[in-house]
Amino acid sequence: MRASWWLIGASLTVAVLISPVFLAAAPPNIVLIYVDDLGYGDLGCTGATAVATPNIDRLAEEGCRFTDGHSAAATCTPSRYALLTGEYAWRKKGTGIAPGDASSIISADRVTLATILQRAGYRSAVVGKWHLGLGSGNLNWNRPIAPGPLDLGFDESFIIPATGDRVPCVYVEGRQVVGLDREDPIQVSFSGPLDDEPTGQSHPELLKLKWDHGHNATIVNGISRIGFMAGGQRARWVDEDMADVLTARAQKFIEQHVSNHHQQPFFLFFSTHDVHVPRVPHPRFAGRSPLGARGDVIAQLDWCVGQLLATLEQHRLSRNTLVILTSDNGPVLNDGYQDEAAERNGEHRPAGRFRGGKYSSFEAGTRVPLLVRWPVRIPARTTSDALLCQIDFLATFAALTGEAIPEGCGPDSRNLLPALLGEDRNGREHLVQQAGALSIRQGRWKMIEPSKGPALNRQVNIETGNLGQVQLYDLTADPGETRNLAAAEPARVAELQQLLDQIRDGTDHDR
Repeated sequence: MRASWWLIGASLTVAVLISPVFLAAAPPNIVLIYVDDLGYGDLGCTGATAVATPNIDRLAEEGCRFTDGHSAAATCTPSRYALLTGEYAWRKKGTGIAPGDASSIISADRVTLATILQRAGYRSAVVGKWHLGLGSGNLNWNRPIAPGPLDLGFDESFIIPATGDRVPCVYVEGRQVVGLDREDPIQVSFSGPLDDEPTGQSHPELLKLKWDHGHNATIVNGISRIGFMAGGQRARWVDEDMADVLTARAQKFIEQHVSNHHQQPFFLFFSTHDVHVPRVPHPRFAGRSPLGARGDVIAQLDWCVGQLLATLEQHRLSRNTLVILTSDNGPVLNDGYQDEAAERNGEHRPAGRFRGGKYSSFEAGTRVPLLVRWPVRIPARTTSDALLCQIDFLATFAALTGEAIPEGCGPDSRNLLPALLGEDRNGREHLVQQAGALSIRQGRWKMIEPSKGPALNRQVNIETGNLGQVQLYDLTADPGETRNLAAAEPARVAELQQLLDQIRDGTDHDR
């Protein structure tokens, strides 16, 4: 009888130890997959049929798909700044799209999302696109680089400094350019040519991908870039290999962490280059999609996600790892190269049912995919209409890990953990969206401030949302923002303008 009771007790103990409630009590690992230029409608789980994304769709199948998730801005640098600092980028000068030689936009004494998690006991790494500046003053790429990610809360860093279409076309690991040859020093300029390096303007016959606008300077790997670069021949990347290189580094971080720090949770910020230009997929993905190169790199992105998920499964980490996939801004087709993205788009709708795209004040500028999987806490096959923004990751992850937010840190970040877990169906009370103009979202309503400038960005063929008059849209009845209700709803316009002014002045008190 005693033996039977002992067996029953042991069985109950084991059941408790493996139950979701117990597992959820342990701090989760966090994998944030930050995609570049991925539109709301680019995935199978959001309606795409011209390109298959089974691995990404699996995140939605096994977790929650948020229908009203947003980047903080309609372009990359300000979105990344807001994500890491919890502060709207429009509050700080110098947070526009950064050149490849920009100094670090985030000061080394700033508390970031990574810092919060580091203080909570996490080991953190950033792998992939950075585009927040590096160093200070005139950066010498041939010496140790600081400040950078290692000064902003990351324990490990393997990055491309800016974007794939900007020089310098090198990887930076920690504080050092990978493959640097001291006998062939790197020079970078955004003011004029260096030496006699061929450019897309002067030697178009050397190009394997022709430029369309703005990408006609130094040629690297048969592709002309924004800016001028000389030297560093051994350090220059090969675009076709970039997805493989970055994914392998992300997997390596997970695997080494399991081996060396298995009692410690980890945070991986995996910031992909895809689907940004230049879109140069590895040969095994070339021709995979009828959409051409843009569809091919979406398929390549999906493979990258699949590799990371497989690595988590291999090490039995999936159940208590919070995986988030989202994008830094909305989609764009022709963004500077003749890759036939626009010509071969067909019936595909990168922005889904929303208007605009990258660079636009309309909804598709910031409304992006947001998929969240955490098996021990988030029910599978769920959707949520809660209003969420990436700027809230700082306060939300702080709440998740029980870490206090220091005074003055993340002034615009809100704790949306209940919404992330599906316990709150509303999310943010309001949200400021940044493009050429500022917009304010509150519930079903959206107001876009009057702004100067062309209504159409002709280079990329995207509506900017710029009008000389205020715009008001009811997104529930009119998600495509086709009917401007400002004239019919002057009181609502005034109310939203007052709210935006209060947020701009820092006098709102909803935190």
